[in-house]
Amino acid sequence: MGFKVLFDGYSEFKDNIYRANCSCVLVKGPPNVIVDTMTAWDEEKLLKALKEESVDCKDIEYVVCTHGHSDHIGCNHLFKHAKHIVGFSVSHKDQYYTEPCFQAGEEYIISDKIKVIPTPGHTMQDVTVILETDVGIVAITGDLFEKFEDLENDQLWKSAGSDSEELQMQNRKKILEIADFIVPGHGPIFKVPQIYKNS
Repeated sequence: MGFKVLFDGYSEFKDNIYRANCSCVLVKGPPNVIVDTMTAWDEEKLLKALKEESVDCKDIEYVVCTHGHSDHIGCNHLFKHAKHIVGFSVSHKDQYYTEPCFQAGEEYIISDKIKVIPTPGHTMQDVTVILETDVGIVAITGDLFEKFEDLENDQLWKSAGSDSEELQMQNRKKILEIADFIVPGHGPIFKVPQIYKNS
């Protein structure tokens, strides 16, 4: 199993305009998974990126959106064969599944190397995708982490909005302890500094 960050997320305030888009990650299985599908205006560039990876939309078996904000779910409609996990909600076509694991704080198993865990804070239904890879444990966290710089400047993630700063701090600490690499919601992948392990 491998993974590819198709697009790094970003967020910036420039010329009195706030611009943002999320990171988008392809996990090549089996099963094939796409995590966070950006905005509704990103269809063409996402299709092009998948084609460059020799992946068709029908090859994607799971779409996981770390939460339901519009910059993370915009191209979900492209993946009509996939099971969709959006925050704590799991669906396929018009069928919705009750997954008590998320409410109970437990993981949803996609495969032996891919799981989805609840990490509320930014929203109360945020999830993180945990990958076991050849380079170590990779956590795709959505906006639990905005970008690498928010490790030292907590105003970066707090100013992006948090439904529970207390829960978000708890889940950030949890991910920092278990992950070797983090793909944040609005910045490039980064290696977790050793100073944050068991601190």
